[in-house]
Amino acid sequence: MKDEQSTFFYHEKLGGLEALQASFTRQNFSRHSHEGYTIGLIDCGAQKFYRSGSNHIAPKNSIILVNADQIHNGQTATESGWAYRAMYPRPEQFDALSQELNGIRCGAPYFDSAVYDNQALTRQLNLLLNCLTSNANNQLHTESLFYSVMTQLMLSFKQDCRQLKQLKSTANLTDAQQYLDAFCCEEISLERLAALSHMSPFHFIRQYKKQYGLTPHAYQIQRRILQAKTLLKHGLNVSQTASECGFHDQSHLHHHFKSRLGITPGQYRNLFSPDKNAYANIN
Repeated sequence: MKDEQSTFFYHEKLGGLEALQASFTRQNFSRHSHEGYTIGLIDCGAQKFYRSGSNHIAPKNSIILVNADQIHNGQTATESGWAYRAMYPRPEQFDALSQELNGIRCGAPYFDSAVYDNQALTRQLNLLLNCLTSNANNQLHTESLFYSVMTQLMLSFKQDCRQLKQLKSTANLTDAQQYLDAFCCEEISLERLAALSHMSPFHFIRQYKKQYGLTPHAYQIQRRILQAKTLLKHGLNVSQTASECGFHDQSHLHHHFKSRLGITPGQYRNLFSPDKNAYANIN
């Protein structure tokens, strides 16, 4: 583990959401509070921290929850230190989402657990924090993960007040789908797609998956793969194809292409090579 490192991230497109990636061995945070919630994931080692009148131990792969304005501290619980990633959503972001859950504003949640063990949420939070602490991320994917994690957190606490509203079956998502078809290789905002369907982003994601069986981001990747096939078929190299189709880099295209088609972009391109009898080995 690298000694005493921290990197701060700011996401204007997510309402000014702040995030942190850090690893510490000797750092000892004094008691303090944040305006926003602390929602963290321990990546390595273990952290000891004070919250709600007592000390808590958060081991690897556990979720740390600290409410907004709640006094807490932090230090290592192991000799080798600890590494973690965290985001700091504001109470008003939770408050606005609460009305989407059941049509009633229940206010921002109170997390009565300081350390939370939920494997499904841990996987989703890990994906979201990967996006929030990386310069290479898809806007639609990141926004969708953010809403998913926030929703799961709210449903996990104070469940007597928060339940998902029943979806109507009359949603018109045609404009949003046509927009995704036309601009699939560009960065697309979840807010933009939701506005085309006259919905909130939270409601739009649920309706879209219900109607098409895919999330908006998964559909966008599918359309990008179709475009990549066309470019590769016409001889464009893999690196240029990745750039033209909106993938972060060649390896990003490779991952999504092979996971869907079973062959690499290079193997697919070679099928249409004019100077040899090419074929693709599918392993």
